[in-house]
Amino acid sequence: MGKGKLAKFADMAQNPLVVECPFWKLQQEGLALKGRWHEDFFKNENPIVLELGCGRGEYTVGLARRFPEKNFIGVDIKGSRMWHGAQTAVAEGLNNVGFLRTNIEFIHEMFGENEVVEIWLTFSDPQMKKATKRLTSTYFMERYRHFLQDQGIIHVKTDSPFMFTYTKLMVEKNELPLEAFTEDLYHTCADTHAASDDAHANSVSCGEQNNFLKEIQTYYEQMWLERGFSIKYLRFRLPHEGTLSEPDVEIPVDGYRSYNHEVRSTKKTGK
Repeated sequence: MGKGKLAKFADMAQNPLVVECPFWKLQQEGLALKGRWHEDFFKNENPIVLELGCGRGEYTVGLARRFPEKNFIGVDIKGSRMWHGAQTAVAEGLNNVGFLRTNIEFIHEMFGENEVVEIWLTFSDPQMKKATKRLTSTYFMERYRHFLQDQGIIHVKTDSPFMFTYTKLMVEKNELPLEAFTEDLYHTCADTHAASDDAHANSVSCGEQNNFLKEIQTYYEQMWLERGFSIKYLRFRLPHEGTLSEPDVEIPVDGYRSYNHEVRSTKKTGK
């Protein structure tokens, strides 16, 4: 491990905005903050919003700046990336932001019932080979139900056509309330629409309240925009009731190359 990473891990251990709960710690001790994030971490009763797979944390910090009346927690397992957002939040004196270093597969063990009101999934790996690894799969939706309030909101921003198509099909298959979607956020707009008005749901008006969808950008979002890729967005609600099932549809896989991978998949379609 490089000296830079070691220094960042040392900073993370001392950062008051960072909570670390690797799998071994979860097994041995659990997380004392589970169900007590309001009382013991934020010291207020403001709504809690998660960004899962927060990477460098710039989106978590951007949301915290924009919405001081809410609390935001960025979640990721890679502490050397999260370091950037945690350092920025401390430097700016933000008291409505935190970072949780853990594996997202165990996210349902980190928060109590109804403790979270919204989830952001920003540029998650589409995991085209295995549905259960996708953060928008029904596998993860069941986990989110453990701590997300009934009818809680899930936001998805992605550059991946596969991820966008799969998520929309999953929402439609399970009749989840779809509030907004667009296949090109920077050339159209996204605003509230009833699922029954699906014919017009991607042709929507621009409102000032939604400017932050474009103003706050992750590191990867900036890269994709520079390369000319369209950014896609969905917003839907997750009810507690109802059995969830996976869509049984073949979806064309992403054919473009990313910065860190040769190709995202060698197959032509996936489910």
